[in-house]
Amino acid sequence: MKKIKFTKMQGCGNDYVYVSCFEEKISNPEELAKKISDRHFGVGSDGLILILPPLDNNSDAFMQLYNFDGSKASMCGNGIRCVAKYIYDHGIIPKERRETFIDTPSGIKKISLEIQNEKVISATVNMGEAKITGKIPEEILINGKKLNFIGVDVGNPHAVYFLEDNPELKNIFSWEDSKFNLEGKNFENHSRFPDRVNSEFIEIISRDEIKMRVFERGSGETLACGTGATASAFAGFKAGKLNSKVLVHLRGGDLKIEIKNSCCFMTGAAVEVFSGEINII
Repeated sequence: MKKIKFTKMQGCGNDYVYVSCFEEKISNPEELAKKISDRHFGVGSDGLILILPPLDNNSDAFMQLYNFDGSKASMCGNGIRCVAKYIYDHGIIPKERRETFIDTPSGIKKISLEIQNEKVISATVNMGEAKITGKIPEEILINGKKLNFIGVDVGNPHAVYFLEDNPELKNIFSWEDSKFNLEGKNFENHSRFPDRVNSEFIEIISRDEIKMRVFERGSGETLACGTGATASAFAGFKAGKLNSKVLVHLRGGDLKIEIKNSCCFMTGAAVEVFSGEINII
C-alpha cells in the first residue's frame, strides 16, 4: 500500500484529480485514473491529470491526462488552466511570472495568468490552430437518424452538432435536465471516428453566444469541455453562424473563446477544490 498526495481542481465543473509528479511517482496511471475517478469509491472526477517535469527547457511542466475509463487524452482546455494554476500557486514557477508554457501530447501551450492575492483565478490559453476535418457540414447516420456535424481538430477530435441543423436532436436536448436522452456511445464510437470523438451539441442564442452540452470520449457527459467549447466556436465561425468572439455557456460555467485567423484563445476560471492523500496499491 502506498499513499500519494493529490489536489482536486475544476474549471467550469470539469473536474480532475491532479498529482504532482515533481514529488510523486505513479507507476500505473491508467488503473489509478479509473480508481481515483470513481465517484463512489474514489475521490470522484472526470479523470486524472499528472503534472510532470518538463521534457526540455521550452516549457515549465508536462501535462498528461487520463480519462475516467483510463484512456489517454492529448489535450484538455479546462485541465490545462488548472495545471497552470497549480504550478503558479505551488511555487513551481516564480511569483513574478504572468504566463507559463505547458507541454502536452498535442504540443506546448502558452497560458496567460490572472492573479489575485498571489493565486491564479483565471487563465487564457492559446489553444493553437484549429482545423476543420471534413465538409461543412458533413452528413452522418447515428441511431437511425441522418445528422449534420462539423468535424474540428484542436489537438483532439470533435464533432459539433448545431441543433438548428439537426431538428431531430432538439427533442433530446434539454438544458434543464441533469441528463439528456442521448445514446452517447454511438456518437463517440461511430466508424467515422477511428480514435473515437468528443461530441458537442449547440444551441445558438446569438452570433456572440451559445449554449453547449458535451459527451466526452472516455468520460461520458461532463459539465464542461474547454477543447469542445473551442471547437464549437470555431465550427460556428467557419460555417458563418458565429462571430470571432463567442461566450459559451456550459452546464458548469462560462468560457470565452476568441478566434484570430485560425488560432483560438480560451479564457475561464481555475479553482482548487481540496487537497488530500489517498492509499493506492
